[in-house]
Amino acid sequence: MTASAGTTSFLSLLGQTWTFRMSPNQLLPSPDLNWQASKADVLGGEAGMVLSGAWRLMLLGDGSPTRHFQLLTGYPVEIGLIAMAANDSIDAQTGGPPPPEISELNGPLLRRQVWLHCGPQTLAWAESWWNQSQADAYLQERDQPIWRSLTTHRAELFREVDGLAQVDAPWLAERFGHRGPFWSRHYRFFRGGRELTVIREVFSPELERWLGPARAGEATQG
Repeated sequence: MTASAGTTSFLSLLGQTWTFRMSPNQLLPSPDLNWQASKADVLGGEAGMVLSGAWRLMLLGDGSPTRHFQLLTGYPVEIGLIAMAANDSIDAQTGGPPPPEISELNGPLLRRQVWLHCGPQTLAWAESWWNQSQADAYLQERDQPIWRSLTTHRAELFREVDGLAQVDAPWLAERFGHRGPFWSRHYRFFRGGRELTVIREVFSPELERWLGPARAGEATQG
């Protein structure tokens, strides 16, 4: 069951119980990092060798997950906006570390967090960091996927995947309906040779329904 806004949620997994509060327009703490590939391995195509081919393409390819989700499920991707807030707010200072590439963005920074839904399924969670003026320019429709916002005028974009990780958080486990850790990646969008935004995505194990097991050689749990 998903906690409603402004309520306290109790989650019990692996014999442990967590209590956390979710409020409307409040940033969630970034997930904790369990493991992270080196940037050199990610850029060199050597990261994620334990992953199946389909999952490696999803996590390390430069395609749009929004488009992939729609093609896989047959449902359009809908965005559930959690919050947009200044990156120096109290809420933004909790949780795991942000991607180091955000240091390349000009301040002041804004942070945006969303759920990505296809039909009844929540397939991913994402957070992104923006220069405030860039966010005002490119995120005017804040309830639509970033890729759709950025390509409205068919401007050329370049995506560079910089990180692959496994992360965990009790609120992710609750929303996805699966135990962690969860596969995650982060990347940058460039426009005109300059960094536009840094995005981190965390993927639900529910994607195994379409992609097969995340780890190569494992059977899908029926």
